[in-house]
Amino acid sequence: MPARSTLLRPALLVALVIAASGCSGVKGMFKDKDKNEGLPVSQLYDKAHGSMEQGRWSTAVETFGRLIAQYPYGPYTEQALMEQAYAEHKAGKYDEAVSTIDRFIRTYPTHKNIAYLYYLRGLSNMSRNTVFLSKAFKLDMSTRDLQAPQQAYNDFNIVATRYPNSRYQADARQRMIFLRNEFARFELNTGLYYLQRGAWVSAADRATFLLETYPQTAYQNDAVALLAESYTRMGNATLAADAKRVLQQNDPQHPWLAGNWPKGKGIIARLNPLNGN
Repeated sequence: MPARSTLLRPALLVALVIAASGCSGVKGMFKDKDKNEGLPVSQLYDKAHGSMEQGRWSTAVETFGRLIAQYPYGPYTEQALMEQAYAEHKAGKYDEAVSTIDRFIRTYPTHKNIAYLYYLRGLSNMSRNTVFLSKAFKLDMSTRDLQAPQQAYNDFNIVATRYPNSRYQADARQRMIFLRNEFARFELNTGLYYLQRGAWVSAADRATFLLETYPQTAYQNDAVALLAESYTRMGNATLAADAKRVLQQNDPQHPWLAGNWPKGKGIIARLNPLNGN
């Protein structure tokens, strides 16, 4: 009996291996393949569009992607690219949306809806690279890298200047104003950081850059106050007095004139990405 048992062990092992591989093959036979593969273009479009109407943005993106891959040319493809970009934007996939829009603009540069594509690219660039920080750390955009917002500004500027009769131009101009204020606030925050560190010349340079580059923004009077404070700390009484006079003329209630600016929580702490303020 022991000898027979010894002989059976290898056979049992082989049988188990075959059974396991057989199960895996059976599972493979029933594995779901891409449900959209091979569907007619009209059916794919209707399915993707229906997902959009239900707010199922990721499903819509996937289905539009299948349509474009299977049918790379034709009127359905044009519409699918536009709607895919919108679905990607709504799904928070801003990099993908920008990439899809760039492809559309290269392929259909004279399309009747091209102004909308530039506008949508502006919206996506405006949100790009900022979602994680804004959700995790509640930071305002003025403390972050401004490359993507600058691209958004350029997109909105294209809409406003090239397509002045577009339905999107008014909103594009408003967003440009908002972004210019954010750019100015970025410069102001940087100048305040230098002031906190005792780098008064650098602080004054930032304030000057703000006034020259982003005039008529919501932060121009703060920039003048920063100039006055920087010159005061440098001991340049003449330039400090000039800045103070300008501030008194333009914003007589500015808190710097009463010695109450800048104040609040430490500037370095406010600019720290790991601080929750």
